[in-house]
Amino acid sequence: MSPKEHPSIHRATNRSRTMSIGGATYDLFVRIRQDSLWKESGKAMFALPLGEKVHVDEVIETCGGGASNTSVGLARLGCSALFEGVIGSDLWGERLLRNLQKEGVNTQYALIVEHEMSSFSIILSASKGERVILYTPGANAHLHKSNFDREVMRQMDWVYLNHIQESSHDIQEDIVEILSQERPRLTWNPGGRQIAAGIGAKMNSRLLPFADLLLLNLEEALEFTHTSSPDDAIRKLLKSGAKLICVTDGRRGVTATDGMKRYQCPCDDTVEVMDTTGAGDAFGTGVTWALLKGFPFPTALKAGTLNAASVVGAFGAQAGLLTETLMQSRLESSTLSVTDNPL
Repeated sequence: MSPKEHPSIHRATNRSRTMSIGGATYDLFVRIRQDSLWKESGKAMFALPLGEKVHVDEVIETCGGGASNTSVGLARLGCSALFEGVIGSDLWGERLLRNLQKEGVNTQYALIVEHEMSSFSIILSASKGERVILYTPGANAHLHKSNFDREVMRQMDWVYLNHIQESSHDIQEDIVEILSQERPRLTWNPGGRQIAAGIGAKMNSRLLPFADLLLLNLEEALEFTHTSSPDDAIRKLLKSGAKLICVTDGRRGVTATDGMKRYQCPCDDTVEVMDTTGAGDAFGTGVTWALLKGFPFPTALKAGTLNAASVVGAFGAQAGLLTETLMQSRLESSTLSVTDNPL
């Protein structure tokens, strides 16, 4: 064992060690009839009349949250995956912890907060995947610099930084310091507050050069960079120092770059969309796994797309996550074609 190795981290010779940082959320899906959808000024919304009982078609309980989803996704793909986050000591927390353990995720460093409610969401979902999420961060807000496991992170091959609460932003200082010294590789999916702060915010500008893989959807990319087109956003993100950049756009697929070429990968339209929750996490997990395996970037984009397609074909963020065997099989049989052009 090397002098820096944390004694309680299991080192497997053929399994990449990953840490997913962020939240775990217990999700309650409430399926509402399609006729509850309403459009006003071109924007779709649910219309629920006050004072009335609204019939629901189905209620489904699942586990979600960025770090929960990505650690489970990486564990299914054969990685030695670790969850770094905070869970409350309640019924939802017990179920979240049990689910992570069932999936083979290392929860030894999960912090359990007594007398605190776990993160919880109610997801109103229509039959074609439309959704509204009612959410409370709960215990997720208690991830801080004081309880962040720095030494554990140093032992990782790859770190996946998911959306984090504003109160957790102080851990970014530790992350930047560790990446500058130890250099585990990093996937970063910025959260709402980070995106609103913009690409030039002090901590964002410090973290971006360490992002081996940066994940944003189109709306986030435009807001983050203060631009009006995906190409302008990508060019600005490249100048920030990010290495590989993916900008997802729902059914229109993903636009990506490695700094030399601009890639376009379509979505897998052979899958019937049941629910879009967790599609972004599944995409990022698939791309990260493929990069860890040494696949070229276009193949990694396919892996992410196939993982996301499998997830949207089921309810919840984790039910459809692919195993490594299934991923390999689908990569071999997939007809997805990634196009590329010079930047």
